[in-house]
Amino acid sequence: MSFNLRGDVRMTIEELTDLSRPGRQIAVHSATLDRIGRARLKLDAFVQGGRVTYGVNTGVGGLVHMLVPIEKAQASQNNLINAVATNVGSYLDDHVTRAVMLARIKSLSRGNSGISIENFQKLVELFNRGVIPCVPEKGSLGASGDLGPLAAIALVATGQWKARFGGEVMPGAEALKRAGIEPMCLSYKEGLALINGTSAMVGLGATVLAEAKQLFDDYVAISALSCEGLAAKTKPFDPRVHRLKPHFGQQKVAETLWERLRDSNLTVDEHEVERLLAAKVSNKILAGDQPIEDAYSIRCTPQVLGPVLDSMIFIEKIIEDELNSSNDNPLLIPEENEMFHNGHFHGQYIAMVMDHLTIGLVTLCNLSDRRVDRFLTESNNNGLPPFLCREDPGLRLGLMGGQFLTASLTAENRALAMPISIQSLTSTGDFQDIVSLGFVAARRAREILRNTRYVVAFELLCACQAIDIRGVDRLSSSGRALYEQTRSIVPYLNYDITLTDHLEAIVAEILSATGVSKFAPGEG
Repeated sequence: MSFNLRGDVRMTIEELTDLSRPGRQIAVHSATLDRIGRARLKLDAFVQGGRVTYGVNTGVGGLVHMLVPIEKAQASQNNLINAVATNVGSYLDDHVTRAVMLARIKSLSRGNSGISIENFQKLVELFNRGVIPCVPEKGSLGASGDLGPLAAIALVATGQWKARFGGEVMPGAEALKRAGIEPMCLSYKEGLALINGTSAMVGLGATVLAEAKQLFDDYVAISALSCEGLAAKTKPFDPRVHRLKPHFGQQKVAETLWERLRDSNLTVDEHEVERLLAAKVSNKILAGDQPIEDAYSIRCTPQVLGPVLDSMIFIEKIIEDELNSSNDNPLLIPEENEMFHNGHFHGQYIAMVMDHLTIGLVTLCNLSDRRVDRFLTESNNNGLPPFLCREDPGLRLGLMGGQFLTASLTAENRALAMPISIQSLTSTGDFQDIVSLGFVAARRAREILRNTRYVVAFELLCACQAIDIRGVDRLSSSGRALYEQTRSIVPYLNYDITLTDHLEAIVAEILSATGVSKFAPGEG
């Protein structure tokens, strides 16, 4: 069953990422095709009336001052997509490319870009029949939109470049032939309409955000399990105290931790600690048996993760707004009988929220790295053996080696966290004199997300090891599902072994990028 696409109906990130999976198809509503057709007719009328319009009868970019005869439209549009497709590097994953294609289709479906119905439908056919253009991932400025990535798609649509079809990479013309699609023949404005927009950074950004949201949900569950492994005090998560600080994210995280730990016998009742310490109070300064409070990496979990959640909510709105926008230049408003030269292709919104996502992911990674250190450091782990090595310490290293990895990845993430959205460099003869680098920011967030998964995976491994040492029978009912799934992959480690395969398995089977959280907040 296909998704009914309407240009005037808002598409969600969830719908975009779901439709980017193999085999998903879309059907375009007749009203959308009608509006696309009316916009093209209006553009035709402007051309016949002799209006001078960017990308129609002018050059583009640094050659904007050149006037080009309309009879040269096909050559100019083909030259455009060939010239700007000069990107390099690995090709985007198939599901990301499909998300990019769908984001462009969604923008064009709004009927403001002037593309012909015929070529719009061919782009839809490309998506529906599983033709995956090979899109190099490095080289987009994100200023006149993602010219390079989108041009790779446009080249395949016109029977050029390379594509994957049926799992095989082949010339674009061959992919179209096997899929039964006639190549596009571009007229004025159509090459520009295909490439001059933010759809690549939107497609990649949306997939990264969807995966980051899933990791966040899983990490809240892992945080609760770590609280059990570290014999943490739960009173700081009581929702009553969090009502005194009205941040949504903080309150949601605290509420989730409180609920997940409600029947744990591994966590500690702060009132009991207070009673034991009160019994020792005298007229002398004495060291208590344990502190009345936990360290920040436990006690401040809602205050650290709450801003990450609130930021993701903001990021999702911005990406969805961009997804549901007309974002090329020039744009038509048929009912206003007008065309507008504009800068809607500029990707600063996406660049900045991808920087925000990076900050959130590095914050989560920092927290996880500190928890790992608490698990492995004897003076900080509330009675666990050093490096969680209960059997033969000294002869064995326990989980010491895993911390080398997590410290390295955390340091790498911090180094990667320099904001991309402020790194503008002028280009194109100073015509594109301030650029967003939004696609670069999305790629960087994706890399940090991948690193963070491994750090979180090791924290989960540590939590389960600590719970085995303390006593699984005391585990909360909510944490048991996560513990048991982990133990189905990784056994209790009373011997030293390379942890690489275990961590890869945890990432693949528990923290996998499916877009569906297995242990979402509030669930057991």
